[in-house]
Formats: sequence, C-alpha cells, structure tokens
Amino acid sequence: MTNDLLGRHRAVLPDWLALYYEEPLEITHGEGRHVWDAQGIRYLDFFGGILTTMTAHALPEVTKAVSDQAGRIIHSSTLYLNRPMVELAERIAQLSGIPDARVFFTTSGTEANDTALLLATAYRRSNTILAMRNSYHGRSFSAVGITGNSGWSPTSLSPLQTLYVHGGVRTRGPFAALSDDAYIAACVDDLKDLLGHTRAPAALIAEPVQGVGGFTAPPDGLYAAFREVLHERGILWIADEVQTGWGRTGEHFWGWQAHGRNGPPDIMTFAKGIGNGMSVGGVVARAEIMNCLDSNSISTFGGTQITMAAGLANLNYLLEHDLQGNARRVGGLLIERLRAVAAQVPAVREVRGRGLMIGIEITKPGTDEADPQTAAAVLEAAREGGLLIGKGGGHNTSALRIAPPLSLNVAEAEEGAAILENALRSIP
Repeated sequence: MTNDLLGRHRAVLPDWLALYYEEPLEITHGEGRHVWDAQGIRYLDFFGGILTTMTAHALPEVTKAVSDQAGRIIHSSTLYLNRPMVELAERIAQLSGIPDARVFFTTSGTEANDTALLLATAYRRSNTILAMRNSYHGRSFSAVGITGNSGWSPTSLSPLQTLYVHGGVRTRGPFAALSDDAYIAACVDDLKDLLGHTRAPAALIAEPVQGVGGFTAPPDGLYAAFREVLHERGILWIADEVQTGWGRTGEHFWGWQAHGRNGPPDIMTFAKGIGNGMSVGGVVARAEIMNCLDSNSISTFGGTQITMAAGLANLNYLLEHDLQGNARRVGGLLIERLRAVAAQVPAVREVRGRGLMIGIEITKPGTDEADPQTAAAVLEAAREGGLLIGKGGGHNTSALRIAPPLSLNVAEAEEGAAILENALRSIP
C-alpha cells in the first residue's frame, strides 16, 4: 500500500517535494508524543511535523476546540468581525513584549515573513534587506530571495536587494575562534562596515536560532548589539520566531529575549507551533509600522475561525501547563545526555541548542567537512529504532534536528536518547 501511494505521489507531485527515508513513511495518526505509520508501527516523534506539533498529537483540548468551532462556523474571512481572531490577537499582542502591538494572521511562516518584508520596505521606503548567512525564511519569491542557505534558494532573482551579515553560526566562519564578546564585537564591526557601503536598508531579519540551518545560534546579546547600530540609522529589526517562539528554547518564551537588552524587535513573525498542526502564522508589529500601508488589504484564510480556535486552546494549554519550563528541564537533561553520547562518536562535531531545540552536527571524523550521507544513515537508523528526527544544515554542514513536542517527559527523553545513541554508534 505504501509503495502504491509513493508511486501516486511521484506521478502528481513535484520532483522537488522532498520525502524523508529510502522507504518514505505514511503517518496515519498520533497521540501524545507518538505517531503510527500505515503498517501500525509506533514511533516516538522528535520532530513534530517540523516543529509544528508543539504541545502533543491529538491534544484533547485542541481537538475539542476545533470540533466545537467546526460545528458553528469554519470560515468567514477578515471582512467580518471574528471573535476567536480578536481573542488570540489580544493574547499574542500582550505576550509579544512589543509596545502598542498590532497582530496580522497568515496561514504560514512563509506568508508571515512575506508580510513582515512588505511592512518594513513600505515603512522605510527601501527594498534593501539585511539577512543572516545560513538563514531560512520560507519558500515564497521574496522569502527565497533573502534566504542565506543555497540548498533552499532555487533562484537568485528577487524583488529585494539582500545583504548578508556575519553572526548566525557561532562555531564556523572567520570569527569562530574568538571569545563570545570578541565575536559579537567583530560582527558589529562587520555590520557597521557593510552599512557604510550601501544605501540605508529597510530592516534586518534574523532567526534567533537558525532552524533549517541546523539549529545554529550566535552568542546571547548579538542582536541587541546589532540593534544599537540599526536603531541609530532607523533600520528595523524583524525577529523570525517561526521555529523559536512559544517557549521552545526553554530559557525564554521568545528567542529574541536572549538578545533583549535594547528592547523587543520592531516586527516579529510566528507560525508553526501555535496551531499545533493547524495552519496558523502571523506578524506582530508596532501600530505605526503595521498601519503604514496605504492601500486596502484582507486575508481570506489568515485568522479563520477554526484555526484561531485551535490556536487559543493550544496557547492556553501551553501556558497553564508551563511547557516552557518543561522544555527547559527536560531539554536540559536531553542535551546533556546526547553530549555524553556524542563524546564517544568521532563523527559528531557538536551537540548544540537549548530547550527542546537541539542540533547534532555530523562531519567526516577528524575534519570540519559535512557528511550528509552519514547524517541520512543516522536518520534511517533512528527510524529503525522507532524514533523520528529531522535534518538540516547549510554551507558544508550536515546536522540532525531534534524538536519534540514540548510536553515530552523524562522517560520519553531517555528513550529517544537511547535510540539516538544506538543510531549514532551504528556509524561505520
């Protein structure tokens, strides 16, 4: 049956639509931190639909909210007042830390970043964008144009002029050998030099932790230091929280808070986890920025009632059960367990991350050279052991990505670590 579905998939869907595994997997249902495939095999899920199943599979509170809302009305568009949308916007505006915040809902992180770029360029009347090397911001024409990862950027054409800044990858590149303070100073000097050679950009867009790039991150405080330089020139800061938001990093509710010394970002984007699998994204910005557009706009599906009901129920569950604290506690145990394992595996260059957002970088032993074949082999071996994980990386890097639902318990973390240990030790 799976082979038949794979053949049908290949017959009607694009060749570039990637599938994991030599024998692709059909997931039929899930519960808690586990999913089952079409053969009835159960897996511990350490990737959550690419960091999207944030709380748990088939979470009763979310399932009931979706069912109840579907029984009333599913959709009406933003042309009509929408109580669930207003209620979720109120919660997000308050949680964002952005003063006088306005919220616009979209259907994805790509669309959220697209909207943030529209707002920034319209507000600043500039089409120049600063982005980070190794970044990923989505698959739309404008988001691809600012993505600093060649593996996810199929065209060099863009409506924007993009300039790439140092700093998103702490342990690689020309500043890797420096101390954290010296690293930040060097990146700030590089930014100042770059700005001396161009017309004033509209904004810097940055992921606090680079997701597709392999869960890489700068030292805490880098973007706060950047903000001083940007603010002097009126350049906006866009924090892409599509993967880091809602407490996943454990230490902070938003990734930008690790860089919050000079205040919150001007614009913040979110998506993925808030819907727990429903299609929800959005943008938060100061009112003067959000309201700068001088033409009409709506969203047909952004903020639709059924997705807003899911988002509200999911956010309430996350806050009431302190899943940020759980990510900090269980994630801390998991990363230390994986570091102990990795110390005995020559192919592991680094285990990095925070909370339940952990990357394991794989290289050819004794070198800094990426080894995507071995990373893929570990992915396969983990699946054989009953564990689903992700992968990523860019610019001669290969990394495994670990991002389970934030309700992961200690026993499940230990189970997943044991499977990963066996998978890593199976490397020839």
